[in-house]
Amino acid sequence: MIDVSKIKEQMEVKGSDGKHVGMVFAVENGRIKLASGGMEHVIDIGAVETITDGVVVLRKTAEETVRPWH
Repeated sequence: MIDVSKIKEQMEVKGSDGKHVGMVFAVENGRIKLASGGMEHVIDIGAVETITDGVVVLRKTAEETVRPWH
C-alpha cells in the first residue's frame, strides 16, 4: 500500500520503464493530478507501484500510461 502523504507537488512521475510521464501538481481524492506535455492529467493512486528517491513510479510503462491521453 502506497503512503499517499509521501507524494508531494513537483515530484517527477515515471513509468515502470523509467521514462518521464509528468510532474505532480496535486493529490486529491485518491488521484494524482499531473502536468505532462503542457496539459493536465489525472492518474489513480492505484497506478503507483512505489515512491523511490522522490520519484513516483507507476505500474505501467510511460507509453502505456500516456497512450489514452492522445
